[in-house]
Amino acid sequence: MRPGRAGRPSINKRTVIREEKPSVSRAGHNREEPKTMANEIARFEDLELSPEVLRAVGRMGFSAPTPVQAQTIPVMLDGRDVIAKAPTGTGKTCAFGIPIIECLDPEITDPQAVIVCPTRELCVQIAEELRQLVTYRPDIRIAAVYGGQPIARQLAVLKKNPHIVVATPGRLLDHMGRGTVYLGNVYTAVLDEADEMLKMGFIRDVRRILGATPADTQVVMFSATISRDVMDVAWEYQHNAVEITVAAEGDNRPKIAQFSLLSSGDRRIQDMLHLIDELSLKRVMVFCNMKNTVRRLNERLRRAGCSVDCLHGDIPQSQRNRVMQSFRDGKFEVLVATDVAARGIDVDDVEAVFNYDIPEENEYYLHRIGRTGRAKRRGMAFTFMTPDDRFRLRDIKKYTHSDIVDLSFDEGGHPVLKDGRLVLDALDSDEWNEIHTEETED
Repeated sequence: MRPGRAGRPSINKRTVIREEKPSVSRAGHNREEPKTMANEIARFEDLELSPEVLRAVGRMGFSAPTPVQAQTIPVMLDGRDVIAKAPTGTGKTCAFGIPIIECLDPEITDPQAVIVCPTRELCVQIAEELRQLVTYRPDIRIAAVYGGQPIARQLAVLKKNPHIVVATPGRLLDHMGRGTVYLGNVYTAVLDEADEMLKMGFIRDVRRILGATPADTQVVMFSATISRDVMDVAWEYQHNAVEITVAAEGDNRPKIAQFSLLSSGDRRIQDMLHLIDELSLKRVMVFCNMKNTVRRLNERLRRAGCSVDCLHGDIPQSQRNRVMQSFRDGKFEVLVATDVAARGIDVDDVEAVFNYDIPEENEYYLHRIGRTGRAKRRGMAFTFMTPDDRFRLRDIKKYTHSDIVDLSFDEGGHPVLKDGRLVLDALDSDEWNEIHTEETED
């Protein structure tokens, strides 16, 4: 019998549901919509969670579940496979972390849940949030294993028999090959940011990892987009999966005003510093396409007197962790990063995002601007462009179904809209909703 919530009927229900999978194959393509509606769950108490988890959630400052949490937690507690499409910043870690923790059996020493994600930063972020969820469950152990960290340190952690392993694909396979991670007793496998992970070329690794888990393992996939590769993995490893879609609309839609500004070369640095000063921004992220650009921009901003640091692939993991913690602690104001290095960054109070370079992929634009406008705060996104970039920007507008407003400077150097209105006045007015939610025409 698979582990379940002690003393609850869901123990038998989990066993029954998981045994419905055909013994000859894991494949299945029937999909179901979640039976529990999100609007029926107004409080975490409505989910009948353990007192320890409820205390931890309250300590984290959460009073009500987000839509993805309200829809996912009951389904996972019932043992169902899940494929969820949800925008950035909607509380996915708690959505899968809470049911995993509720169903753990501390007496079993093998890993009972494995969470696979594409980058080191996201791996560290997920593990940290899960540790907050088990604040009042000292009997539950969590390990994060990822490339760039000394293998000896990870071996020491794994010898303590963690119940939950959070990992990047390559390092997890390394430990599986060494025999230091055994997935034979895993009852829940989570693929977080599945679309990005498969796009990065990890599809074979993901198949090897899922193939090492029992045939009745609960497989849960979270993805910003449902690509062909995501569908292929779902077809092969999920059975009667419940589909969950959380649209970025209403209260769940990030409040992000999006602007474009004609600016190129070194002029972008001057314009960016001017916008930061004019709008009194204290927590900013700047995205570049290349790590060499990140290095050069970081140095130029520092020489200009800006409080800045950077993240890119050539920085050792230990230093990247220190940079991220310093940014969270507010020790510097501007973080310059590449797209891959910034994956997994979860800071609620980023005020603005600057696209120093227009992203090469439409999905990157969404991931970039998703760093701001979190926790129902207002956010801003600025994209620098040249006249030749207009067609590229039009593609991004069509893909994101959002209005990216032209911005310029008036004679006094103040940022203004096309009609001459000051950006700050527009943002503070009732027209704010029109700026950040208006959809473009196809």
